[in-house]
Amino acid sequence: MTYAIIALGGKQYRVREGEWLLVDRLPQEEGATFSPEVLLVGGDKDGPKFGADAKVEVTATVTEHLLGKKIVVGKHRQRVGYRRRNGHRSRLSKIEIQSIGAKTARRAPTKKDETAEKPKTAPKPRAAAKPKAATTARKPAAKPKTETEGKAE
Repeated sequence: MTYAIIALGGKQYRVREGEWLLVDRLPQEEGATFSPEVLLVGGDKDGPKFGADAKVEVTATVTEHLLGKKIVVGKHRQRVGYRRRNGHRSRLSKIEIQSIGAKTARRAPTKKDETAEKPKTAPKPRAAAKPKAATTARKPAAKPKTETEGKAE
């Protein structure tokens, strides 16, 4: 494996072992080790391997957090006295690629682990379900009005 393409902060980088690069500020602390998402591994005789076929893990370390070069932006309009000057410095992280190697197989939980994780307390008894109140009572039907009841004599 001579190189890998990793995804960090919505961008993709081609990296090799021992290389360092500046990326957008990462949430990890300085000196922390992490594994970015691997998109492609290349440099083999068989050709590049993509995504899950790659079966490779890249390990990187955050060396330091720093500010990028200052970028000055100036605007002006002709003959109206409009001038604006703005600056910007990107927050960056310097990372070093420690290794590009095979993924470490994660051990499946054994029966012994499963019994150790279960709580040993007895479950609490559930409250008995309340019977629903009967709602069969009906309202009396309205009497139809006759013509004589509605008129006053």
